Amino acid sequence: MREEGELAWPLLTPVVTPTPPSQYLQLKKKLEDEFPGCLDICGEGTPQATGFFEVMVAGKLVHSKKRGDGYVDTESKFLKLVAAIKAALAQG
Repeated sequence: MREEGELAWPLLTPVVTPTPPSQYLQLKKKLEDEFPGCLDICGEGTPQATGFFEVMVAGKLVHSKKRGDGYVDTESKFLKLVAAIKAALAQG
């Protein structure tokens, strides 16, 4: 358990376009439900380019719509993120 004011780990950074913010919000809620109080999730819009949905865990790109992964819209894609988060949490 983390101390109050201490940053959560790992830092997840989904980068989403302004068009489908619901994709980001749905993933954010699902991950917060899976890892309550353990994650610091932030999103960043890409106004000059559309179609990005990139997810980084502890600085490592683990999901990329741009590279063909699409949105996190299946259980297998979600479980891939869960595994990456668990590995990052285990490393401390």
